[in-house]
Amino acid sequence: MKVAIIGAGLMGHALALVFAIGGHRVRLTDNSPAALARAPSLMEKARATLDAAGEANGLTEAGLRERVTLHDSLSGTVADAELVIEAIIEKPEAKRELFAALDPLMPPDAILASNTSYLDAFPLMPPGRLKRAILMHWYTPPYLVDLVDLVGSPECPPALVEEIAAMLRAMGKVPLVMRRFLPGYLANRIQSALSGECYRLMDEGYATPQEIDAAIIHGLGLRLLLLGQMAKADFTGLPLSAQALANGMYQPPPPRRHSETLDRALAEGRTGVMAGRGLYDWGGQDPEALLAERDRRLLALKRAMKEIGPMAGLEDRKA
Repeated sequence: MKVAIIGAGLMGHALALVFAIGGHRVRLTDNSPAALARAPSLMEKARATLDAAGEANGLTEAGLRERVTLHDSLSGTVADAELVIEAIIEKPEAKRELFAALDPLMPPDAILASNTSYLDAFPLMPPGRLKRAILMHWYTPPYLVDLVDLVGSPECPPALVEEIAAMLRAMGKVPLVMRRFLPGYLANRIQSALSGECYRLMDEGYATPQEIDAAIIHGLGLRLLLLGQMAKADFTGLPLSAQALANGMYQPPPPRRHSETLDRALAEGRTGVMAGRGLYDWGGQDPEALLAERDRRLLALKRAMKEIGPMAGLEDRKA
């Protein structure tokens, strides 16, 4: 399939790599020349990490350059595309303007996809495109995290959504077809609830970032990785779940619009790994080296999970 990706930032360049590994030809563009120029180096570093682990599907450095080409104009990027993926900033007006600009440039039968996380992008799209419009939401880094949320527009035939889902499965991904759009889909909504509680615990002095992560990694994480949450409840026993609800052990606080811990970090320029400091101090380590180390460890974890295999009864899950 001929794929066009609009936006070469954190998600866009990684999506280009995913589709290249999947055997597709990709055209990539960005309105920032600097972001577009940096994309090949970022893609190659990630490809090399995957290749060293045997997860690049035979894609070589030369093959990557052949399958992913950079373009400085929208028209040159989408002219004969079969699938156009928008992966730009999560701002409604920016997306609306982009969709309007894409409309006369895209082939009439091209599929228009948005990688939006929380926005319902369908009202932002030209009405004439809605019959072949989908939301295709990926998780970072998409070349390692296999979940992809899929939602067809109200006018999109289910068969088209299933066609895209089948393509993603052939690429080794796990598409989750939603019945209708829900801001944040499933994983991000659960993650938002978790994040809100984590910031509350830090803001109110109950725990440090390191202590919270230790509780997740050495407590929650191990079981969640193997069973998820609902199968874990079955193993614990549903009477215990019912009693925990009845006891009111956890009372959700009001939604948090900001966090003192987060505000303080941002005010001090501690924006995360790329800045060398965030909630953790990364000790001046090279950000690209940290990303590569994360990728190597995620790959090792994925290999281990493949060897372990799914629990009996979970392998038939529909996704």
